[in-house]
Amino acid sequence: PIVKMLNKGVTVALGTDGASSNNNLDMLEEMRSAALLHKAAGDPTTICSYQALEMATKNGAKALGLGDKIGVLKPGMVADLILIDFDKPHLYPRHDILAHLVYAAQSSDIDTVIIDGKIVVQSGKPLTIDVQETCEEIQKVADRIVGSSGSR
Repeated sequence: PIVKMLNKGVTVALGTDGASSNNNLDMLEEMRSAALLHKAAGDPTTICSYQALEMATKNGAKALGLGDKIGVLKPGMVADLILIDFDKPHLYPRHDILAHLVYAAQSSDIDTVIIDGKIVVQSGKPLTIDVQETCEEIQKVADRIVGSSGSR
């Protein structure tokens, strides 16, 4: 009952808890799901795009007890950032950038990722890891855990 919790001042945060729950760690998708699922209850204004973004950022930091260090962009705070390429057909027409971020942007639209001041993804390409090698290692670990007979 997110709306009831928000109305009572409860900090509601979004996150991903690992592949065991939905095989996906996509925060953009989590924001979209949170906003859309609550609209199905009959009120299209239940969770607006700003609230969904706040639940994924500021409220997440607050829920972790880190609201004085992360979660918002302001001087003195630690910031991890994503830069999104909005020059994509599915992000037109541009009338509400925040709504586009929550309802239309996809993780593949992320161009740059900056973690603690260091660029780790640029032009959509990871700079700090070998993706193919990492994927192969992950598969080896998964095969050891569940056996190589699992479906892929």
